[in-house]
Amino acid sequence: MTAPVAAGRKLAWLFVVTGLLGLAASAVLTLDKIKILQDPSYVPSCSINPIISCGSVMTSDQASVFGFPNSLIGLAAFAVVTAVGAGILAGAAYRRWFWLGLQAGVLFGIGFVTWLMTQTLYSIGALCPYCLVVWAAMIPLFWYTTLHNLRSGVIPVPKSLKPVVREAARYHWAVPALWYAVIALLILDRFWYYWSTLL
Repeated sequence: MTAPVAAGRKLAWLFVVTGLLGLAASAVLTLDKIKILQDPSYVPSCSINPIISCGSVMTSDQASVFGFPNSLIGLAAFAVVTAVGAGILAGAAYRRWFWLGLQAGVLFGIGFVTWLMTQTLYSIGALCPYCLVVWAAMIPLFWYTTLHNLRSGVIPVPKSLKPVVREAARYHWAVPALWYAVIALLILDRFWYYWSTLL
């Protein structure tokens, strides 16, 4: 496949919206991280209680896995996603290698976010609202990019599996909905000891 591969406006708007949400959350996290570095006693506005506490997450080792704040990755990555969406809306079509590169990016992103989620829940023991926004943005971004690449032939699909892809496209909403539900249940279960005190 050498010809450019076009994408629909719905996918373009998904890129723009999730990109801007992720970009905004990453920007806030970066600014708060800078403030914490300048003043270790600084308390981020999203540190509300022992469970919803950005400060606890930002000061953890997991928040700087590669030696710099994770939010800097978000700033760069979500800016690219937003630009890709804007390009599609302007009429751009991208070649297969570009879509494969984007697929690799969202695969890394969802894997990294999933790892951070497990660390947040079971190691750090606190939730960062802005991190939750990034999680929420990455799920549809990964799913619909993958679905587009499967349907358009960017990722070759054996003939026997094409009906599976067709049904996945037909009920495209089911995977993100289930994904969000699982995360909500994990959060509810992990911090039930705290939520129960609020009832």
